[in-house]
Amino acid sequence: MTDTTEFTFDDLKARSSKKDLHMLIHGKVYAIAGFLDEHPGGDEVLLGEAGKDATEAFEDVGHSDEARAILDKYFVGNGPASSSKEPPKRATRTNGGLGDQPQSYAYLYPLAGVVAYAAYRIYENYVAK
Repeated sequence: MTDTTEFTFDDLKARSSKKDLHMLIHGKVYAIAGFLDEHPGGDEVLLGEAGKDATEAFEDVGHSDEARAILDKYFVGNGPASSSKEPPKRATRTNGGLGDQPQSYAYLYPLAGVVAYAAYRIYENYVAK
């Protein structure tokens, strides 16, 4: 069994230059100085996240599976225990505050209102006279 290097935030801050850049993403540390010139977004975005947990910034961009595979090649160890070990859950759609009703039934409330109004108008015009 091989030992995995454990990094602290102080270690990451010390490795935040173009020549020695380590990034913390999902609790793992990657040495990506050799990737700076290849990064499609430029080196500024990577350097801007140096020395801190870059997980949120990484996920906000919506990296492809190919980008994630490239990242794996640069793995050098694990980050601080307080950082995220799991990828964040994808945002789920909500039902707009309709309680426990499934979202697929959310359209029924306005539809029921339209049907009730139409029934009232029909009753007023044809039955009540």
